[in-house]
Amino acid sequence: MKFNGSLALGVAAALCAGTVSYRVLAHGNVTPQAVDTSALPDIGETWLQHNPYRGNATATKIGESAYGQNCARCHGLEAISGGVAPDLRYLEVGDTGDEWYIQRYQHGSVRDGKVYMPPMGDVLGQKAGWAIRTWLETKHEE
Repeated sequence: MKFNGSLALGVAAALCAGTVSYRVLAHGNVTPQAVDTSALPDIGETWLQHNPYRGNATATKIGESAYGQNCARCHGLEAISGGVAPDLRYLEVGDTGDEWYIQRYQHGSVRDGKVYMPPMGDVLGQKAGWAIRTWLETKHEE
């Protein structure tokens, strides 16, 4: 079989294009993974506005796992975004950041009718959301 450089270049270009398309399509079409929050203290059904688990080592560990399973595909490993979604290391820490975070977590983000982030509150629950927030604060950068 004779090597055809043009054919090889065309196949390589097609594969690269396919990879780029896959990343874009993968952004919004994902299945949330369950988070075991049984080790965390109960916080009730009413949505809290401030993180009840701040500084809790168990919540940090659960949040790290939950983030990796449900958030990293868009927001990046270790919360370092590749540009598709916001880099969550720069979220404001403390109560002020909690307000923005929980709003997005509960309701998602929609612009011009396009879903940029699905609402995760009803899917993963409040305990998982605050655990993720707890872990994110350990990754904070100015």
